[in-house]
Amino acid sequence: MNKRGILEIFLSILIVALIIFLWNYAKELGAYGYLGIFIISILSSATIFIPAPGWLSVIALANSHNPLLLGVIAGAGSALGELTGYLGGHGIGKLIGIEKKEFKKYLEWIKKNDALGIIFLSFFPNPLFDVAGIAAGVAKVPLWRYLLFCSIGRIIRYMLVAYGFSLTVLI
Repeated sequence: MNKRGILEIFLSILIVALIIFLWNYAKELGAYGYLGIFIISILSSATIFIPAPGWLSVIALANSHNPLLLGVIAGAGSALGELTGYLGGHGIGKLIGIEKKEFKKYLEWIKKNDALGIIFLSFFPNPLFDVAGIAAGVAKVPLWRYLLFCSIGRIIRYMLVAYGFSLTVLI
């Protein structure tokens, strides 16, 4: 039995449970501007399969903050929050072993197409990205690649949201 794999899964579940427990307090972080949106973005993305609308905070701050900076900060925070799924997947991968026949084809595809897949799935708001993060962890996609591509997709998403909602006030 792989103790580190079990620890990674447990840590991932613990983080999600803690965020769910503290979510009512997280809403107040918007008053702290860029730092607040960074923390809200981490927290809202760290909940696996439980939607937490961190993008609403981006919309709320779009008129009073620089949309470019807001998008970059929210996107980077959101990518960091997605590490809970990756960490859980990494732990699962250690427990089941990626050499198992039924997973080999799928995991090889993920390894080969990680950049495009992670950027594309992280750009669109959907609960399937949690599955992508878990799959990337199981496939042992290098952490730096996962964070880089997830950040790119999320930064683009949040910049578009911030610019879109800051422009609606000007029109």
